[in-house]
Amino acid sequence: MSEFLQLFFSGLTVGAVYALVALGFTLIYNASDVVNFAQGEFVMLGGMVTVFASAAGIPLPVAALIAVSVAVAVGLLLYWLAIAPARGASAVSIIIITIGASILLKGAAQIAFDKQFHRLPAFSGDAPIDVLGASIQSQSFWVLGGTATAVLILYVFLEKTLVGKAVLATSASRLAARLVGINTATIMALAFGGSAAIGAIAGILVTPITLTSYDVGTMMALKGFAAAMLGGMGNPLGAVVGGLLLGLLETLGAGYVSSTYKDGFAFVMILVILFAMPQGLLGRRTVDRV
Repeated sequence: MSEFLQLFFSGLTVGAVYALVALGFTLIYNASDVVNFAQGEFVMLGGMVTVFASAAGIPLPVAALIAVSVAVAVGLLLYWLAIAPARGASAVSIIIITIGASILLKGAAQIAFDKQFHRLPAFSGDAPIDVLGASIQSQSFWVLGGTATAVLILYVFLEKTLVGKAVLATSASRLAARLVGINTATIMALAFGGSAAIGAIAGILVTPITLTSYDVGTMMALKGFAAAMLGGMGNPLGAVVGGLLLGLLETLGAGYVSSTYKDGFAFVMILVILFAMPQGLLGRRTVDRV
């Protein structure tokens, strides 16, 4: 039982990070129909900038704020310099642009930082917490709490604020949103900045557990995209559910079968689910009139 709980909490921790990355995908997709494969680089920026700012003597909370600000600035530049000029291009072209942006950001990080792995100290110390015989890292609770807080803030923003409703209106119909006076270009830039902030927060929270380096963003983007597809692309709740399920599947598979095939378990299950339900677990079925 204690071994299962150990793996269960580890899976929830990893899944919470995937959920945050998937939320970033979802936020951008809803506002602009763009699948941003540079989303993982925001996770990398959050961790790396915080590590180097903290090493320079800046207090950790301030370093984290700097990292989020840098990620937001990069997200806005990505939209203004790459996505907005390609407005009207095909979906494949936009995806290629975001992949190119990911490669560019990875190369820039390699030059600006280094090729080493880095770690932040755990926010509440390294002493594990005993839960029913399982030793849980205190940082895991920061990750889970941070994810829950981000989801709650995003929900309140989208459902209770005027700007959030403008994002939802833009996602429903960009033309209709423009007709009622919504500046859709500003809304899409806001979505890119918001998704960058979410990604950076994920990087800051998980770095004390998994380490970070200039090239961690690629796998994070793939896992976050897989989580978003598993839950249903465009559905924020689906992104969270998909991320948690993906993390649990990876960890339980690695613990009870083989860690060698950790990534394989997750992607095979995703293929099975998407074969049976192409819209994902919580996605909506769509009907096209012809």
